[in-house]
Amino acid sequence: MSELERQLDELVELLRSGPKIAVLTGAGISAESGIPTFRGKDGLWRQFRAEELATPQAFFRDPRLVWEWYDWRRGIIGAKEPHAGHRVLARWERYFPHFVLITQNVDGFHRRAGSQNILELHGNIWEVRCTKEGTIAENYESPLPEIPPLCPACGAIVRPNVVWFGEALPSETLEEAYAASATCDVMFVVGTSAYVQPAASLPLLAAERGAKIIEVNPEPTPLSSSADFAFLAKAGEVLPLIDERLLAGRGQA
Repeated sequence: MSELERQLDELVELLRSGPKIAVLTGAGISAESGIPTFRGKDGLWRQFRAEELATPQAFFRDPRLVWEWYDWRRGIIGAKEPHAGHRVLARWERYFPHFVLITQNVDGFHRRAGSQNILELHGNIWEVRCTKEGTIAENYESPLPEIPPLCPACGAIVRPNVVWFGEALPSETLEEAYAASATCDVMFVVGTSAYVQPAASLPLLAAERGAKIIEVNPEPTPLSSSADFAFLAKAGEVLPLIDERLLAGRGQA
Protein backbone atom coordinates (compact mmCIF):
# COMPACT_ATOMS: atom_id res chain seq x y z
CA MET A 1 0.00 0.00 0.00
CA SER A 2 1.37 3.42 -0.97
CA GLU A 3 1.57 6.33 1.45
CA LEU A 4 -1.19 8.09 -0.47
CA GLU A 5 -3.49 5.08 -0.20
CA ARG A 6 -2.76 4.76 3.51
CA GLN A 7 -3.60 8.41 4.09
CA LEU A 8 -6.77 8.15 2.03
CA ASP A 9 -7.97 5.09 3.92
CA GLU A 10 -7.24 6.70 7.28
CA LEU A 11 -9.04 9.88 6.27
CA VAL A 12 -12.09 8.02 4.94
CA GLU A 13 -12.35 6.11 8.21
CA LEU A 14 -12.44 9.46 10.01
CA LEU A 15 -15.09 10.82 7.66
CA ARG A 16 -17.29 7.74 8.11
CA SER A 17 -17.64 8.61 11.79
CA GLY A 18 -19.98 11.44 10.73
CA PRO A 19 -17.97 14.47 11.84
CA LYS A 20 -19.02 18.09 11.58
CA ILE A 21 -17.18 19.34 8.50
CA ALA A 22 -16.07 22.80 7.44
CA VAL A 23 -14.33 23.44 4.13
CA LEU A 24 -12.28 26.51 3.26
CA THR A 25 -11.49 27.05 -0.42
CA GLY A 26 -9.26 29.57 -2.15
CA ALA A 27 -8.12 30.64 -5.60
CA GLY A 28 -6.29 27.39 -6.26
CA ILE A 29 -9.46 25.35 -6.65
CA SER A 30 -10.70 27.79 -9.30
CA ALA A 31 -7.33 27.85 -11.04
CA GLU A 32 -7.92 24.19 -11.88
CA SER A 33 -10.91 25.32 -13.94
CA GLY A 34 -8.71 27.74 -15.87
CA ILE A 35 -9.40 30.90 -13.87
CA PRO A 36 -6.29 33.11 -13.49
CA THR A 37 -5.43 33.63 -9.84
CA PHE A 38 -5.98 37.15 -8.53
CA ARG A 39 -2.31 37.81 -7.89
CA GLY A 40 -0.83 35.69 -10.66
CA LYS A 41 0.94 36.85 -13.79
CA ASP A 42 -2.33 36.39 -15.71
CA GLY A 43 -4.11 38.76 -13.35
CA LEU A 44 -3.00 41.80 -15.35
CA TRP A 45 -5.34 43.70 -17.60
CA ARG A 46 -4.50 46.67 -19.80
CA GLN A 47 -1.40 47.63 -17.79
CA PHE A 48 -3.52 47.88 -14.61
CA ARG A 49 -2.96 45.76 -11.53
CA ALA A 50 -5.96 44.20 -9.81
CA GLU A 51 -5.07 46.13 -6.65
CA GLU A 52 -5.52 49.38 -8.58
CA LEU A 53 -8.97 48.48 -9.87
CA ALA A 54 -10.56 46.56 -7.02
CA THR A 55 -10.93 49.53 -4.68
CA PRO A 56 -13.75 51.94 -3.77
CA GLN A 57 -11.50 54.82 -4.82
CA ALA A 58 -11.02 53.39 -8.31
CA PHE A 59 -14.76 52.91 -8.68
CA PHE A 60 -15.44 56.47 -7.52
CA ARG A 61 -12.89 57.85 -10.01
CA ASP A 62 -13.94 55.80 -13.01
CA PRO A 63 -16.82 53.34 -12.57
CA ARG A 64 -16.82 52.58 -16.29
CA LEU A 65 -13.18 51.45 -16.26
CA VAL A 66 -13.76 49.24 -13.22
CA TRP A 67 -16.87 47.72 -14.75
CA GLU A 68 -15.03 47.07 -18.04
CA TRP A 69 -12.51 45.05 -16.02
CA TYR A 70 -15.23 43.12 -14.18
CA ASP A 71 -17.10 42.51 -17.42
CA TRP A 72 -13.86 41.04 -18.83
CA ARG A 73 -13.42 38.86 -15.74
CA ARG A 74 -17.03 37.69 -15.86
CA GLY A 75 -16.52 36.70 -19.49
CA ILE A 76 -13.53 34.54 -18.57
CA ILE A 77 -15.35 32.92 -15.64
CA GLY A 78 -18.55 32.37 -17.58
CA ALA A 79 -16.69 30.42 -20.27
CA LYS A 80 -15.28 27.95 -17.71
CA GLU A 81 -16.93 25.16 -15.73
CA PRO A 82 -16.69 23.79 -12.19
CA HIS A 83 -14.52 20.68 -12.04
CA ALA A 84 -14.76 17.36 -10.22
CA GLY A 85 -13.50 18.86 -6.97
CA HIS A 86 -16.31 21.42 -6.89
CA ARG A 87 -18.86 18.70 -7.59
CA VAL A 88 -17.56 16.43 -4.83
CA LEU A 89 -17.93 19.23 -2.28
CA ALA A 90 -21.50 19.81 -3.47
CA ARG A 91 -22.28 16.10 -2.97
CA TRP A 92 -20.74 16.07 0.50
CA GLU A 93 -23.14 18.79 1.54
CA ARG A 94 -25.91 16.21 1.09
CA TYR A 95 -23.95 13.32 2.65
CA PHE A 96 -22.87 14.93 5.90
CA PRO A 97 -25.50 16.28 8.33
CA HIS A 98 -23.18 19.12 9.39
CA PHE A 99 -21.33 20.63 6.45
CA VAL A 100 -20.37 24.27 5.80
CA LEU A 101 -18.44 25.55 2.80
CA ILE A 102 -16.44 28.75 3.29
CA THR A 103 -14.88 30.27 0.18
CA GLN A 104 -12.61 33.19 -0.59
CA ASN A 105 -13.57 32.96 -4.27
CA VAL A 106 -16.04 35.26 -6.01
CA ASP A 107 -16.51 33.22 -9.19
CA GLY A 108 -19.67 31.39 -8.09
CA PHE A 109 -18.35 27.96 -9.14
CA HIS A 110 -19.46 26.32 -5.90
CA ARG A 111 -23.03 27.47 -6.52
CA ARG A 112 -22.89 26.27 -10.11
CA ALA A 113 -21.64 22.88 -8.91
CA GLY A 114 -24.69 22.57 -6.65
CA SER A 115 -23.46 23.75 -3.24
CA GLN A 116 -26.02 25.70 -1.25
CA ASN A 117 -24.70 26.14 2.28
CA ILE A 118 -21.95 28.56 1.25
CA LEU A 119 -20.30 31.42 3.09
CA GLU A 120 -18.80 33.71 0.42
CA LEU A 121 -16.29 35.77 2.38
CA HIS A 122 -15.45 38.08 -0.53
CA GLY A 123 -18.86 38.22 -2.20
CA ASN A 124 -19.90 37.02 -5.64
CA ILE A 125 -19.01 38.51 -9.03
CA TRP A 126 -22.44 37.53 -10.38
CA GLU A 127 -24.21 39.81 -7.91
CA VAL A 128 -24.57 43.58 -8.13
CA ARG A 129 -25.28 46.09 -5.37
CA CYS A 130 -27.05 49.41 -5.85
CA THR A 131 -24.83 52.31 -4.78
CA LYS A 132 -27.87 54.29 -3.65
CA GLU A 133 -30.23 51.79 -2.02
CA GLY A 134 -27.82 48.99 -1.16
CA THR A 135 -30.07 46.34 -2.68
CA ILE A 136 -28.40 43.19 -4.00
CA ALA A 137 -29.47 41.28 -7.11
CA GLU A 138 -28.09 38.50 -9.27
CA ASN A 139 -26.85 39.47 -12.72
CA TYR A 140 -25.54 36.83 -15.12
CA GLU A 141 -25.42 39.00 -18.27
CA SER A 142 -22.13 38.55 -20.06
CA PRO A 143 -21.14 40.68 -21.77
CA LEU A 144 -23.02 43.42 -20.00
CA PRO A 145 -25.34 45.32 -22.38
CA GLU A 146 -24.63 48.59 -20.59
CA ILE A 147 -21.46 49.75 -18.80
CA PRO A 148 -21.69 50.80 -16.08
CA PRO A 149 -24.91 48.88 -15.35
CA LEU A 150 -27.73 50.71 -13.60
CA CYS A 151 -30.18 49.72 -10.90
CA PRO A 152 -33.51 48.81 -12.54
CA ALA A 153 -35.41 50.21 -9.55
CA CYS A 154 -33.86 53.64 -9.08
CA GLY A 155 -31.44 54.16 -11.98
CA ALA A 156 -28.33 54.55 -9.82
CA ILE A 157 -25.07 52.87 -10.78
CA VAL A 158 -24.62 49.41 -9.34
CA ARG A 159 -21.28 47.95 -8.28
CA PRO A 160 -20.04 44.37 -8.15
CA ASN A 161 -21.09 42.79 -4.86
CA VAL A 162 -17.54 41.83 -3.95
CA VAL A 163 -15.20 42.93 -1.20
CA TRP A 164 -12.60 45.35 -2.49
CA PHE A 165 -9.21 46.26 -1.07
CA GLY A 166 -9.75 48.55 1.90
CA GLU A 167 -13.22 47.20 2.64
CA ALA A 168 -14.23 44.99 5.54
CA LEU A 169 -15.59 41.52 4.98
CA PRO A 170 -19.35 41.22 5.64
CA SER A 171 -19.53 40.86 9.41
CA GLU A 172 -22.37 38.35 9.53
CA THR A 173 -20.70 36.05 7.00
CA LEU A 174 -17.37 36.29 8.82
CA GLU A 175 -19.01 35.51 12.17
CA GLU A 176 -20.66 32.43 10.67
CA ALA A 177 -17.30 31.33 9.26
CA TYR A 178 -15.64 31.69 12.66
CA ALA A 179 -18.48 29.78 14.30
CA ALA A 180 -18.26 26.94 11.76
CA SER A 181 -14.50 26.75 12.21
CA ALA A 182 -14.73 26.74 15.99
CA THR A 183 -17.29 23.92 16.11
CA CYS A 184 -16.20 21.58 13.31
CA ASP A 185 -14.51 18.24 13.87
CA VAL A 186 -12.78 18.23 10.50
CA MET A 187 -11.68 21.14 8.30
CA PHE A 188 -10.62 20.78 4.69
CA VAL A 189 -8.39 23.61 3.45
CA VAL A 190 -8.44 23.45 -0.33
CA GLY A 191 -6.47 25.52 -2.83
CA THR A 192 -5.56 28.39 -0.55
CA SER A 193 -2.15 29.90 0.16
CA ALA A 194 -2.93 30.16 3.90
CA TYR A 195 -1.57 33.72 3.84
CA VAL A 196 -4.59 35.97 3.28
CA GLN A 197 -6.30 37.10 6.46
CA PRO A 198 -8.75 36.69 8.05
CA ALA A 199 -9.39 33.43 6.15
CA ALA A 200 -5.94 32.09 7.03
CA SER A 201 -6.85 32.20 10.73
CA LEU A 202 -9.86 29.89 10.31
CA PRO A 203 -7.89 26.60 10.12
CA LEU A 204 -5.80 27.73 13.11
CA LEU A 205 -8.98 28.33 15.09
CA ALA A 206 -10.34 24.94 14.08
CA ALA A 207 -7.10 23.21 15.10
CA GLU A 208 -7.07 25.01 18.46
CA ARG A 209 -10.55 23.61 19.12
CA GLY A 210 -9.38 20.08 18.34
CA ALA A 211 -10.44 19.69 14.71
CA LYS A 212 -8.46 17.57 12.28
CA ILE A 213 -7.00 19.67 9.44
CA ILE A 214 -6.86 18.25 5.91
CA GLU A 215 -4.96 20.37 3.39
CA VAL A 216 -5.28 19.86 -0.36
CA ASN A 217 -2.94 22.07 -2.35
CA PRO A 218 -0.42 21.46 -5.15
CA GLU A 219 2.27 23.45 -3.30
CA PRO A 220 3.25 23.47 0.38
CA THR A 221 1.88 26.33 2.47
CA PRO A 222 2.52 27.63 6.01
CA LEU A 223 -0.23 25.24 7.10
CA SER A 224 1.24 22.08 5.57
CA SER A 225 3.61 21.10 8.38
CA SER A 226 0.90 21.24 11.04
CA ALA A 227 -1.95 19.69 9.04
CA ASP A 228 -3.10 16.22 10.09
CA PHE A 229 -3.34 15.25 6.41
CA ALA A 230 -1.51 17.17 3.69
CA PHE A 231 -2.15 16.17 0.08
CA LEU A 232 0.22 17.94 -2.32
CA ALA A 233 -2.09 17.58 -5.29
CA LYS A 234 -4.98 19.22 -7.11
CA ALA A 235 -8.42 19.25 -5.55
CA GLY A 236 -9.92 17.87 -8.77
CA GLU A 237 -7.76 14.78 -8.33
CA VAL A 238 -7.72 14.14 -4.58
CA LEU A 239 -11.31 14.95 -3.60
CA PRO A 240 -12.77 12.43 -6.11
CA LEU A 241 -10.41 9.75 -4.72
CA ILE A 242 -11.74 10.40 -1.22
CA ASP A 243 -15.30 10.45 -2.53
CA GLU A 244 -14.88 7.11 -4.32
CA ARG A 245 -13.80 5.46 -1.09
CA LEU A 246 -16.72 6.98 0.79
CA LEU A 247 -19.15 5.72 -1.82
CA ALA A 248 -17.60 2.26 -1.72
CA GLY A 249 -18.16 2.15 2.00
CA ARG A 250 -21.84 2.80 1.44
CA GLY A 251 -22.19 0.06 -1.13
CA GLN A 252 -22.64 2.56 -3.97
CA ALA A 253 -19.38 2.05 -5.85
